[in-house]
Amino acid sequence: MNQNILFADRCEWDDKRQAVIFQAQQSGQLIDCIVSLGLLSQLDDTKVSKENALTAFERVRFDLEDLAEEAIENEEFSPTGEIVLG
Repeated sequence: MNQNILFADRCEWDDKRQAVIFQAQQSGQLIDCIVSLGLLSQLDDTKVSKENALTAFERVRFDLEDLAEEAIENEEFSPTGEIVLG
């Protein structure tokens, strides 16, 4: 694990995007990481909806942090500076 990338314990549901958002911090910069319901369902091996998305996120948090860390290290940022997973 790269100690230069830290993850906040907080996550939230974004109704507009139909995704869970969590944050990473690298060199003092906050980076929003967006996780689709599809990826959550795939990683959690369940049908994830907005009602259970945050619970599913917590079950697969470490896998998602690994994916986000890899994407950050590879500089796979969206045009708006976010990391979009799935």
